[in-house]
Amino acid sequence: MSLNVLRGNPVPSWRFVMLLAAFFLPLFTGCTEAPKPDVAPPAKIDGESITFAKASPQLASLILEAAVQREAGAIRLNGRLSWNEDNTVRMFTPFAGRVGSILVQPGDQVRQGQNLALIASPDFGQAQAETRRAQGEIAFARQNLARVKDLHENGVAATKELNAAEADYARSEAEFKRTEARLKMYGGGGDIDQSYSLKSPLGGVVVEKNINPGQELRPDQMVANAPALFVITNPASLWVLLDAAEKDLPSLAVGGILSIHVPVYPNDVFKAKIATISDFLDPVTRTIKVRAVIDNTSRKLKGEMFITADAKSAQGSVVKVPARAVMFQGGRYYLFVEDGEGRFVRREIVTGDSDEGYVTVLSGVEAGKRVVAEGALLLQQILQPRRVVK
Repeated sequence: MSLNVLRGNPVPSWRFVMLLAAFFLPLFTGCTEAPKPDVAPPAKIDGESITFAKASPQLASLILEAAVQREAGAIRLNGRLSWNEDNTVRMFTPFAGRVGSILVQPGDQVRQGQNLALIASPDFGQAQAETRRAQGEIAFARQNLARVKDLHENGVAATKELNAAEADYARSEAEFKRTEARLKMYGGGGDIDQSYSLKSPLGGVVVEKNINPGQELRPDQMVANAPALFVITNPASLWVLLDAAEKDLPSLAVGGILSIHVPVYPNDVFKAKIATISDFLDPVTRTIKVRAVIDNTSRKLKGEMFITADAKSAQGSVVKVPARAVMFQGGRYYLFVEDGEGRFVRREIVTGDSDEGYVTVLSGVEAGKRVVAEGALLLQQILQPRRVVK
């Protein structure tokens, strides 16, 4: 009872109830405790492995898929077509002079030894004159040798004179052979007309012309990186120039056959044979140069066309995992593999090509192993938590 009640002063009933509640409520709340929720023990980390308790709610957020074994698909390379340099020649003049006339134009079919242009060249005239002079000298030396031999046989000429005549004839003969071979190499002969004929050393098609009538030419233009006067090639075969990645090497070999696709002929497949594979990687692009030869007797393909090449993989069957299971960190690829109930191990893998949402794994995981396809990032954060900077 309150003091007012004892004194006979009535207290409003609602105020009395409030006083009783304020007095007894702390007693009731102090005697009861709220139930604590069940908390799963934290994940256990041991090196590259994570182990969860059986009742851990984090297991429900992980989706696992098995690594599967599939037939390796063909690899695809990008490249272009180029003239077959074994059947291509770039023409320069060996003599200085002025262009007199041009006898062929780009697109013309030429045969071996056909004249391409006529050049008025004093240097070529000098070569003609040297041959003619050497021809006269050897004729004189031959007559002199015959005369000295006759005198020597009759006891008039000494042996010393005979030896000198023989040496003079040998020297004249060597000089004549040299000048004659040089003139014959450049197609000269006959009169000294100073007209040099630039001739094609092979049969093919003129694909480039960089020469005009009246143009002054010098033999050092090739050294100065000037364009060739004529470019002639036999387009019956072309080179296929490709850039391959390091991972593509197991599927490439000299003598291997490539399937060539050209955008302008979507329904045609051309075959090419690998001729060479570079022995080093390009330090800038980190690619390997591959060269193949393709038959072009149909003349459908043209130089500098862009192409794609398919090479059948030499790996047979390969292991593939979902692409979303693979993580890239520090220049390396990783994934998490199930290793018992609730236990996951992070493994480094070597990847190959990827297609249709799957990545080829060359090493690091076996077919049939279950990998974490969803939730790998969560495991990575648990394995390597971020450091808090204080």
